[in-house]
Amino acid sequence: MNIPTLLIYAPAMRLNGKRVLVIGGGGGGIGRATTEACGNEGAAVVVADVDPERAEEAAEAVRSRGGTAYPVSGDVRSATDIEAMVATAVEKLGGLDVLVTVVGGQVAFVPAVKLHEMADEDWDTIYELNLRYVARAVRAVLRVFLDQGTGGTIVSVGSVTGFMAAPEQAAYGVMKAGILSLARTVAAEYARDGIRMNVAAAGAIATAVANANVDAEVVDEIPTGRFGRSEEVAQAVVYLASDAASYITGQQIVLDGGVSVRGPFG
Repeated sequence: MNIPTLLIYAPAMRLNGKRVLVIGGGGGGIGRATTEACGNEGAAVVVADVDPERAEEAAEAVRSRGGTAYPVSGDVRSATDIEAMVATAVEKLGGLDVLVTVVGGQVAFVPAVKLHEMADEDWDTIYELNLRYVARAVRAVLRVFLDQGTGGTIVSVGSVTGFMAAPEQAAYGVMKAGILSLARTVAAEYARDGIRMNVAAAGAIATAVANANVDAEVVDEIPTGRFGRSEEVAQAVVYLASDAASYITGQQIVLDGGVSVRGPFG
């Protein structure tokens, strides 16, 4: 199958001069692709990841192409670490223009089970790793944006499970729905301050986690006949973070190969 590559590998400096914090930007898949895409588009980037080595590797990938990037390590489950990530970005970059949140998932962290079988502690884990940290990070950067007085942009990587049924991943779907609600509230409350928030809602994306946990037969249910690519999600993030999307706020771009609009008869 012919997969377009032009938009993925043709930087247009859409984020030139922007100062970006990518939370979860050191891991493989969408996080790393987003970090590199932001760097390729001219942004100075702070890469936050729970693994300091991965954060450094992602930052070095940006620097190796002539970009500016700094690593910072921290656990998104820690309120102190979230505050430190934002503070480090402001210190290293001299301010902040864009926040991107990537960390999330369910099957990589807790068992995929029906709702009545899900343990309270597993529900709490998914809350911590998908929604609570996003809300904390958003509140922290809102304070920065308002203090700077120059506006700002927030982009969260979401999921189609946030607006579709999510069998055996109920907690994940609920948290992703919460992110979209958060984005819409931020849009309503802060648009006059020049602050935007949007969501890039991903479907089945070819990452190491997806390849290990998603049955290959799922591909047959995708109208385009393939998994999405991390780079494609990253390009959506770049667009939403850029001035080209300055009239878009409180919305989501869906990247699912047509799954969410597939008819009942195939």
